[in-house]
Order: sequence, then C-alpha cells, then structure tokens
Amino acid sequence: MADVTELRLAFTVQDFDQALAFYRDALGLEQVADWSSGSGRVVVLDAGRATLELFDQAQAETVDAIEAGRRVSGTVRFAVKVADSADMARQLVAAGAAQVAPPVMTPWGDRNARVQAPDGMQLTLFTVG
Repeated sequence: MADVTELRLAFTVQDFDQALAFYRDALGLEQVADWSSGSGRVVVLDAGRATLELFDQAQAETVDAIEAGRRVSGTVRFAVKVADSADMARQLVAAGAAQVAPPVMTPWGDRNARVQAPDGMQLTLFTVG
C-alpha cells in the first residue's frame, strides 16, 4: 500500500472570486482552509473521497461519445459523484456553467451529465445507478 493519504488537485483560475463561488457555493464543496496572503489567494475545498482515474485516448473518446456525443474534453476532466446529476447540472448552469450535453444513462448504469465551469474545466456529474 502506498503512503499517499490525500489527493489534492490545484486549479489555477483567471477569476478567483467566480471560481470560488462556482465550486464552493454552487457545487457545494466545503471550504476547509484559506491560505491567502499578500502574494496570492488560495482556498482549499473538501471534495470528499478522491480517486485518480487514468484513461487511454480510446477510453477518453468512448466516455466523451457517451456523455457528450463527441470528443470535447481535454486531458483533465473533473468527475463528481452527486445525489442527482441532472439537478446538479441545472444548478451549475444557473451559476454560470455551460451545458456540454444533457444527462445520459451510461452503459455501466450511472446517470452522467456534462457541464463546463466558467473557468473552462469540464465536469462530469455522476449519480450511481
């Protein structure tokens, strides 16, 4: 077993206030630290349990085709397990996200919705079937 005890993703964003409002307030990630200083702003948000999912190009194309109908994501896509992916997608679009594709049922039985955050990050919102 590895000694890794936490996975932390660091997003560099152009509009810090907008990103904070989107991820903390609209998506509902709890703020657990604010390490901002005169040299820059940083806030840590709790996203629950973290996993790292690695795709090859073929799998990325397959998932994009299922969720969005075409290849649309870059090398990083943020996936979040939520209670109701369709409802959360509507909330995030109301908070400034762009709908990439409507919710779909995946071959593995989850209901996934794809949005693009105001900072450009694509998010898959998934509800386990």
